[in-house]
Amino acid sequence: MDCRSNKLLDLWIFIICILDMTNGGFQSTLNENFTRSTAIDEYQTASTTVTQTSIIPKISVTSNATNYEILSDDRSGFSLTQATIISEPYFDSQTPKNVTGLVGKSAFLNCRVKNLGNKTVSWIRHRDIHILTVGSYTYTSDQRFQATHHKETDDWTLQIKWAQKRDSGVYECQVSTQPVHSYFVNLNVVVPTAAIHGAPDLHFDKGSTINLTCTIKFSPEPPAYIFWYHLDEVISYDSLRGGVSVITEKGDITISSLLIQNADLADSGRYSCSPSNADVASVRVHVLNVRALISGGEHPEAMQTSSCQLQYQRDHYIKMTSLMIIVFLYNHIMWLTAIATKLYSFCYRHSSHLCTGLFIKLKS
Repeated sequence: MDCRSNKLLDLWIFIICILDMTNGGFQSTLNENFTRSTAIDEYQTASTTVTQTSIIPKISVTSNATNYEILSDDRSGFSLTQATIISEPYFDSQTPKNVTGLVGKSAFLNCRVKNLGNKTVSWIRHRDIHILTVGSYTYTSDQRFQATHHKETDDWTLQIKWAQKRDSGVYECQVSTQPVHSYFVNLNVVVPTAAIHGAPDLHFDKGSTINLTCTIKFSPEPPAYIFWYHLDEVISYDSLRGGVSVITEKGDITISSLLIQNADLADSGRYSCSPSNADVASVRVHVLNVRALISGGEHPEAMQTSSCQLQYQRDHYIKMTSLMIIVFLYNHIMWLTAIATKLYSFCYRHSSHLCTGLFIKLKS
């Protein structure tokens, strides 16, 4: 092959290479465009599918305080679910269920309602199923009852003015849901009592220390003050007599002790303990001159008091002794009767001659 033929061959080979590269380049571009177009179509299809079908995860709510209601709504051609959570009213379980009130004072019953919304709170007395209040309105004709709403704490407080013993019982705090929700509070109206140990009479020796102890019970709160009286006059702790003091311990049971040193006959008489929240308790104090009594020179009133005390002790001793004798005789009579009954039964079952001989010996 000559030089011209070689050049032509090289030219054809070059043209073929160029064409092959050119065709491959177009094919690569077409393939890339086709791939991009396919991906876009698939993305749009997937987006349309996701848009048309919304996948809503299940809602699981756990709460000790709130009740929830799940609502669903299908308002379009798509499978669309809308979940809505609505909270209902509920009571605060930490609110006291037992309340103690004082006679003549105001008693307060609390009911704490959360998420009340547009519902209404009513107080009902269980004793006669009587509606007392509806909201803040007093429904009963007894104007001692009044309901108050404290917005900052969600408390609905029922106030009972001038509480009486008959006001004790169960009260229901009711919310107007369907069905109704109720919270029960028990009210105990108490009458505080005061008592002096050793009443009604106490005896002290002249020159000793008079110690009177007054106890106040059944009071939800300690008394604000306690006054001591002697012969209806308030005892002054800074009097010229001196030696008078009071020790008071306040608590669930309040104890007040009156101490009078170097007791004299003039300290005799009636002493009274008067707390601020209880009735008056009294005791009669007798100061005796024991030495003069022994020598026969006691004051007539003191001697009369002492003789009355001795007479009481003597009568009590006679009564107790008589009772013991009666019990002793009764037990022995019953024992002898049982023995006689058994003996008669034994003789009757075995031989009448044996019983006859036994009774003859007993007579002899």
